[in-house]
Parts: sequence; structure tokens; C-alpha cells
Amino acid sequence: MITRIETGPRMSQAVLHGETVYVAGQVARDASADVAGQTRQVLEAIDRLLLRAGTDKTRILSATVYLADIATFAEMNAVWEAWVAKGQAPARATVEARLALPAYKVEIVIIAALP
Repeated sequence: MITRIETGPRMSQAVLHGETVYVAGQVARDASADVAGQTRQVLEAIDRLLLRAGTDKTRILSATVYLADIATFAEMNAVWEAWVAKGQAPARATVEARLALPAYKVEIVIIAALP
């Protein structure tokens, strides 16, 4: 069975299949924020979507972080490290990439297990 959350014409914000939830790349609602502010917004969106899917950040298996400028890695990572559950850090990759809009500084994609 496949369950889709917040489905639009192009994509769903999350898709549940089997024991896994796939969260689409999340970007900040307020793109005028710095990378730390955008990261906080993105992680709040991820928390919300994981909750709707019936899971939480302690069950994240994998994360991919896209930064518009890799020089902001430490700033993003400080917010990430404060958010990630102690002892529950997922497998993660961080790469520099051109994002959909120039104002976006960070985008994060998550795969998590369902309880």
C-alpha cells in the first residue's frame, strides 16, 4: 500500500510505503533567512511531515542535505546537530548544489522508518 501526504500536481511532500516514509526535499518558507534560519525552518517542516506520517526524527535512516554554498556547512551543521536526536544520527550526505530558487540556501531530503 502507498500513502501520499500533501499531494500536489507535481509531487507529494511525503510518501509512505511498507515500513518507510520518504520525505521530499524541504526548503524554507521564509527564504530571506540566513542558512541557520532556513535550516531551522526545514527541520521544523520535516518534524511536521514525520509526525503526520506517524514517525519522528529518532527513526530517520538517511538524510541528504543540499547547500547552495558549501562554505555555509558549519552554520547549517550547528543547527542540525542541535536538532538530531542524541545517539540516533542517520546516514547523511551533504553536497553543494544549485537549488530551485537563488534565495534558497538549504534543502533536506529524509528517509525514515515507520514504527
